[in-house]
Order: sequence, then C-alpha cells, then structure tokens
Amino acid sequence: MRKSPRNRYYPLYFGLPLLLGFGALAFAATRNPASSLDLSVASFVQSFESPSLTKVMELFTVLGSAKVSALVALLSIVLLYVVLRHRLELVFLCCVVGGSAVMNQLMKIVFHRERPSVHRLIEETGFSFPSGHTMGAIALYGALAFLLWRHIRTRIGRVLLIITSCAIIGMIGISRIYLGVHYPSDVLAGLLASGFWFSFMVYQYQLYMERRTGKMSIGRGNTP
Repeated sequence: MRKSPRNRYYPLYFGLPLLLGFGALAFAATRNPASSLDLSVASFVQSFESPSLTKVMELFTVLGSAKVSALVALLSIVLLYVVLRHRLELVFLCCVVGGSAVMNQLMKIVFHRERPSVHRLIEETGFSFPSGHTMGAIALYGALAFLLWRHIRTRIGRVLLIITSCAIIGMIGISRIYLGVHYPSDVLAGLLASGFWFSFMVYQYQLYMERRTGKMSIGRGNTP
C-alpha cells in the first residue's frame, strides 16, 4: 500500500520549524555570543556538580565523541551490509551521519563562536556553535532508531527504542553544558540543525522507497 502524499511530507512538516528555529537562534547567538540566559542555564546545570556526576557526564560525552560515534556507525554499517543485506539503509545511515558532520564543520567556520571559559571541567578545542556532539548524536542515534523502528513490531519495543535514543541524545547534550565546553544555545542549535537534516533525509528515503515500490509494481504488470 502506497503512502498518501500528505503522509509523505510529514518529515518536512516537522523539519521546517527546526530549520526556522535554528536560523533565529543563530541570529541571536551572533548578536550576543554570551547571553545572560545562556550563562544562567549553564550555571544551573553546573550547580549539580559532584565527583560521581562528573564521571557520568564524562562517560556520555565520550559516547558522543567522534571516535566512539565512528565506531558505532562502523559496526552498524557492518551489520546492515554484511549480516542483514540492507544496502539502502546503509546509504541512509551514511548520508545522515556524514551530512550532519559536514554541516557542523561548515557552520563552526561560519559562526566561529568561542567556547565558554567560565567553569570548564575538561579541555576542548575548536569553535563552539553548534555543538558537534549534539549534532552527531541526533544523526547517529536518530538514524539508528528510525531504522530499528521499521523492524520492531511491538508497541512496547518501539516505545523503549524511542525512550532509549532520546535519553542518550539528551544526556550527551547536557554533558557538554555540565562540563563547561558548550553554551546551552550551542546544544540547542545542534539539536535543531541536525534534527532538520535528519527529517529531510527521512523524507528523501521514504520518497525513494515509494517510487521504488511503484516501479516494481509496474514491472510486475500491476497498477501503481
């Protein structure tokens, strides 16, 4: 059964507000690199500082690092290509993750916002806006959740999948604020930018699948 044109555009309906939100946030961050709201939210998050919580936050920030994300992506690629033979899903994963990484590097160059220096618990280099950890988390764990969702049939399984992926993404973003290497607006901008890219790629994936299904139906002599 083919999807209706309205259902086809659902990812874009969700993604366009994210793009507009990012644009507004980027404008505000450019006008005021260290706003009082940013500093207040960061101060609140860091008010919970403790040795044990710092270790937890460091664990999540490592989970969102480029090396670990690349390892998780590589293992997922091997699973999709070698074990499951899902080559189209492999292309989708690579496009989402790779595109998000390229976008992040380009935007860091464009906005060149310096990192916070008030209360930093770890050292980090490079520009701050938007958060690369957050963008990578949205792209990688969002794409994996989307692909796994298609193969999970139970409602409880899907609910647990969404909760787990959202928790990982959220904790990676919060860890960057807690450790003092990003402003809250950096993390929010990363969520909005990568969220838009993810939504756009889901739209492209579903559109391709719809056209592919239609061509296969025509090839079998059926009415599309």
